[in-house]
Amino acid sequence: MTQRGELALVMSGGGARAAYQVGALRWLAKRLPTASVPILTGVSAGAINAAFLGAHAGSFEQRVEKLCDLWGELSVEYVFRVGALGLFSHLLDSALSLVSGGYRKPRHHGMVDTAPLRVFLERTLMAEKGELTGIARNLERGVVRAVAITAASYTTGRSVTFVQGRDVEPWERADRVSRGCLLRVEHVMGSAALPIFFPAVQIENGYYGDGGMRLTAPLAPAVHLGAQRILAISTRHIPDLGETRAHVLKGYPPPAQIFGDVMSAIFLDQFDGDALRLQRINQLLENTPPEKRENLRPVELLLLRPSRDLGRLANDYEARLPRTFRFLTRGLGTQETRSNDLISLVMFQADYVKRLLQLGEQDAAERAREIEAFVGA
Repeated sequence: MTQRGELALVMSGGGARAAYQVGALRWLAKRLPTASVPILTGVSAGAINAAFLGAHAGSFEQRVEKLCDLWGELSVEYVFRVGALGLFSHLLDSALSLVSGGYRKPRHHGMVDTAPLRVFLERTLMAEKGELTGIARNLERGVVRAVAITAASYTTGRSVTFVQGRDVEPWERADRVSRGCLLRVEHVMGSAALPIFFPAVQIENGYYGDGGMRLTAPLAPAVHLGAQRILAISTRHIPDLGETRAHVLKGYPPPAQIFGDVMSAIFLDQFDGDALRLQRINQLLENTPPEKRENLRPVELLLLRPSRDLGRLANDYEARLPRTFRFLTRGLGTQETRSNDLISLVMFQADYVKRLLQLGEQDAAERAREIEAFVGA
């Protein structure tokens, strides 16, 4: 039976930008070290954060501090191979397949080799033969009630939320479905597999990619799992009027600008749209008698987001990317735009990550009273 006021933490995608979420959680954990967050959901890089918090032992503060340490040690080399031979072989393989008209099948999948990420996740998530066994232990102790990770199925074209938890009722909609399972590294890898860049991940009989694709309702898993309060952390900055008037580039948009806008539309815009829908439903329910609400119920929402454009912030650190990778991304026009959303997704640079951690903590501190009243209720 779901406890009254049960809290869910929902973390969106955004690649390296997910470090911002951890910064906000660090402030929260310091301020409310004994906070109870029984429902953890995440998509893409947010799935890594959710899986980590769900698998590690200790208090909320201790788990968040360990998560900060993880992001503090993260670098591009831990995510994908950055050597010239590896990068150019993947690109050449894809190019040869393209110009052959499909007669030559590519030997590699994705622009980069993410084998290092698998090794990194197996170690940091304390996986045993691929299984995140720490989640089962935390479920038994009552530390969490459910951990949910969403990925997009290339095989069926649906959004699939993999759930491990107690008292979980499965759900199915036209474009999204849940599956109860023992969560594994493969589920996290699939959820975080950026399209084109990262290869798809095989889970059972299907192939999966970044959970942000086809996910039209990012808050829905938390609602289905019975949350009555949702703390959602986005990695998308909403520009003010002055920022919207400023030009991010001059001349024709380079591929980096186009890809960045597409990625933002896929992975970040849906989050805000779903939050708006939830708020409108809550308003309608306020004016609806309880006996006429059927299965609908109000769900409180607190949405945190960056006070700065994380794409623009990435410009300050672009020159410190590994040389070969920097060479390739500059070929896409990353120096021709002021808002590098594309680069920010793969900017697993220690200095950039540290800056996002700091920004997340600062932004959370700015909303201290609001967060304390919401989480501490």
